[in-house]
Amino acid sequence: MYITITPQKLGTNYSQSSADFVGYLEKENEGLEQQDMEHFFNQYGVEISAEEVVKEIDGNTAKLKKKEPKFYSITVSPSKYELRKLQNNSQDLKTYTRELMKDYVASFNREIHGRPITIDDIKYFAKIEHQRTFKGTDFQIKENQPYASKILQLKTEIRNVQEGRAEGNIKKMKKEIANLERQAPHQQNGKRIVQGMRKDGNQSHIHIIVSRKDASNSVSLSPGSKHKASEVEMHGKKVKRGFDRDTFFAKAEKTFDKTFDYKRNFAETYKARKDFVKNPNLYFAALMKLPANEKALAFKMITKTGLPIVPSIPVSQAQIALRVFKHLRRGVEVAIKSSSIGI
Repeated sequence: MYITITPQKLGTNYSQSSADFVGYLEKENEGLEQQDMEHFFNQYGVEISAEEVVKEIDGNTAKLKKKEPKFYSITVSPSKYELRKLQNNSQDLKTYTRELMKDYVASFNREIHGRPITIDDIKYFAKIEHQRTFKGTDFQIKENQPYASKILQLKTEIRNVQEGRAEGNIKKMKKEIANLERQAPHQQNGKRIVQGMRKDGNQSHIHIIVSRKDASNSVSLSPGSKHKASEVEMHGKKVKRGFDRDTFFAKAEKTFDKTFDYKRNFAETYKARKDFVKNPNLYFAALMKLPANEKALAFKMITKTGLPIVPSIPVSQAQIALRVFKHLRRGVEVAIKSSSIGI
């Protein structure tokens, strides 16, 4: 389960309208019949139009400054292992979204009018998507890049020869390009994975747009706040503030597991991924203590997500920590960006 929370920006400024983002989320509906479309929904409603979403989000921005985000985007990407537990992708993910947003409000260290925040205090709209394309931050694209650069260089040289600006053996260069295409480490359906290529398999995920202001348009609720649990004085009264992302990410997993009776492997837990970033020695020490079948699945999951692992398993855990740490130094940035773990 990979979750990201981001304020929507246009360049260096925060968007003053949700229209562009909502329009982007409508891209999968292009060319589809009405019955095949995925519509926006929220806690209580379904088949909500894009126009209504824009109207509701844009009309809920009282007293927010131009340099403040008007809304946040939450992207929830279940793994292929989690998706296998679903009976009906669209309906099950809608059910999960509604439970997830209860976890979202419970992660705010705030009160409204002297009471805890409830699901009815936020304004959000969600949409299920079923397709994904490879992006520049994906580890497959990054690791294929040296081959892509050589191929581009050769294609440029071929054009120069064809247009009389240089001399060279075009046939030989085309053969070299064909070899590079086959040698690239990441392939899909016999072709080198490139940016923009549609990903195979079940790619269902959730996009959620949530207003910065509460449903009454009077209180600001920012999941971007770094204050986990603090009190400030507002209008002569002490009020709680802040959003605990760790709590939210951990609850999101537990809610999924409970809703769909999912048995989560160590390698796909939020705590494990956080340890991977903060304390790799602890992460791999815990990994090696798993029962044999769970350990085998964990390493399979790690390989699929592009996280660096040792090629063979040494006996000494000290050796493991040392060898893995060297791999982490080179690969951790790529792994974090590609998995979007939200840390």
